[in-house]
Amino acid sequence: MSALTITPAGPLKGTIAVPGDKSITHRAIILSALAEGDSAISAYCRGEDCLNTMRAFQAMGIQIEERPEQLRMRGKGFWGLTEPAQPLDCGNSGTGIRLMAGVLAGQDFFTILTGDDSIRRRPMGRVVKPLREMGAAIAGRKGGELAPLAITGSRLRGLTYTSPVASAQVKSSLLLAGLYAEGVTRVSEPRRSRDHTERLFRYFGIPVQEDGSTVSIQGRPSVGWAGKPVVVPGDLSAAAFFIVGASLVPGSDVTMTSVGVNPTRTGVLEILTEMGANIQVLNRRDEAGEPVADLRVRAASLHGIRIGAERIPQTIDEFPILCVAAVLAEGETTITGAGELRVKESDRIATMTIELRKMGASIEETKEGLVIQGLGAMKTKRLRGAACTSYGDHRVAMSMAIAGLTAEGATQIQDTDCIETSFPGFELKLLELLTKNG
Repeated sequence: MSALTITPAGPLKGTIAVPGDKSITHRAIILSALAEGDSAISAYCRGEDCLNTMRAFQAMGIQIEERPEQLRMRGKGFWGLTEPAQPLDCGNSGTGIRLMAGVLAGQDFFTILTGDDSIRRRPMGRVVKPLREMGAAIAGRKGGELAPLAITGSRLRGLTYTSPVASAQVKSSLLLAGLYAEGVTRVSEPRRSRDHTERLFRYFGIPVQEDGSTVSIQGRPSVGWAGKPVVVPGDLSAAAFFIVGASLVPGSDVTMTSVGVNPTRTGVLEILTEMGANIQVLNRRDEAGEPVADLRVRAASLHGIRIGAERIPQTIDEFPILCVAAVLAEGETTITGAGELRVKESDRIATMTIELRKMGASIEETKEGLVIQGLGAMKTKRLRGAACTSYGDHRVAMSMAIAGLTAEGATQIQDTDCIETSFPGFELKLLELLTKNG
């Protein structure tokens, strides 16, 4: 089990690239595998989550050449997957296991999807139930509520489904299953979740209809889609750690290049700007149907705000690092309607409360959120270094590292191997920015 020790070392300065977007990388691998012919996925996320999805499709007969900056894939077409000889291990990836469940529900073979201890605790019923309504044959622990999931491919039928939660994973799983279903599959959400699947569908030429927070597709297309080059934007969720770090550490000035600024993901930028962050969005352009920009962030004084349920879908992955921003802001921050965060890689409401309190934060846990009293108004009070743990949650680990940059004394975070699931090289990027501060 590895550990990371953070000792405050002055401002963050420099220009960096962050890993490719994890969510888009998963989807690009899936659609390239189902395409006809060659695709090249550039600037992809090399985190273990995405590599596990890649390995799963290799196990189902897809030829993939793995290079540091590019995946070269040879798709075998809509019906080209073959039965794997072993269970498919999704590791720590909720996106991987839920999206692949949608793809595999419509195949003509048997598959088992599993993952690590965290994945085997996370709720799968939210995709299993509607997939079963489409005709899928899925077995699992606790009646399909928990992985491993055993999927016997079936002939699916289209479904009109109203999701009780705004979840891109649920929506995408059903849309992927809908490709194999007879008739139309229509998914409605209480609020619009991230739309990377819809954008990649359109980029590959797959017809998709959108009406507010409802998305629909026609199943069993008569013609498949051809492989295409995909350039993956930098992951805004990964950039968020350095955005907050540069905002909080006096004298910082950091630029991150080619970061995805999809409007269904930019809640973190809007919230931090509302809190007083100095964020410039520069050089806007499009890559593979996704908006991309460079982000320049300079240190600023932050203040507390209210973050309500309507903003959670656009900030679901950035919640841990937003907690750090709130702790160092001036005044009170309240977060409500965030119950979904209790079923992520860890219970992020509980874990961030426990770990930030170790460092001297004033933070109270509620059923579906937090109330945080920021230290910003107390000019002489700072966080203090502490011995922290990640709970095997990559975003908790990196958030506590950023908190450590603002603390008195060293902060040690235990169990940081999990960072590899989404941000390999995180510590090196951080050191790169710290060494340029002179």
